[in-house]
Amino acid sequence: MKRLLSLHALLVYLFLYLPILVIVALSFNESRRGVRFTGFTLDWYRALFQDPRVLEYFLNTLTVAFVSTLVATLLGTLLAVGLVRYRFPGKGFLRYLLYIPVVVPDVVMGVSLLLLFALAREVLGFPRLSLLTVILGHITFQVAFVTLVVRSRLLLLDPALEEAARDLGARGWQTFWYVTLPLAWPGVAAGALLALTLSLDDFVVTFFTAGPGATTLPLYIYSSVKLGVSPKVHALSTLIIGLGAFFLALGYALGRRRV
Repeated sequence: MKRLLSLHALLVYLFLYLPILVIVALSFNESRRGVRFTGFTLDWYRALFQDPRVLEYFLNTLTVAFVSTLVATLLGTLLAVGLVRYRFPGKGFLRYLLYIPVVVPDVVMGVSLLLLFALAREVLGFPRLSLLTVILGHITFQVAFVTLVVRSRLLLLDPALEEAARDLGARGWQTFWYVTLPLAWPGVAAGALLALTLSLDDFVVTFFTAGPGATTLPLYIYSSVKLGVSPKVHALSTLIIGLGAFFLALGYALGRRRV
């Protein structure tokens, strides 16, 4: 039985990670076409870094990811605290509304945001689609994920600790800053990393909310694949995988240090 479970785990890991390893291997392939490995080379990475458009798209991607993650983490953390520690009318209904951005297909989310921005432009004179609309679109679905993660962490905390702080004279903001936030920090960090990862590889919402000058790396990869899969795309995909792995390792290191 143990061997069968080990074999099953091995097959699952191969199914999940073998395509990623193939992309990484092909990014060092000397051949321009096909999947046959003809030799090791770094030419595709050199060509990638010599392309000025890639640097622009890379900066756009990082700008969207970090700004949206920062705002979504702040809003999601405060919303989670409100849902767990306070009572107000419609609390249960609001809690269930959090699952809508999680379960709704990305295409529906993207189309709805596009219509919303178009309506806001007609009624309120909202700016055209740009990097700002992409950031707002990412925040829309990131807040839900951050709130759910932080809320699950807050539910594990003992409210008596916060009550003890208030009994000792701490005000509401002091209790949150010195007691609640340090205890909930692993959940906040996990929610922020999840939001950052979702933003880095998002394509559908970005596709519907991006305007001229707001191209990100996923959009660039999609447009490049339509013209044929180039080894430059493999190299760029490998860099994105490495960036995601870096943030994952950083979160793991911070979590162990916190413990």
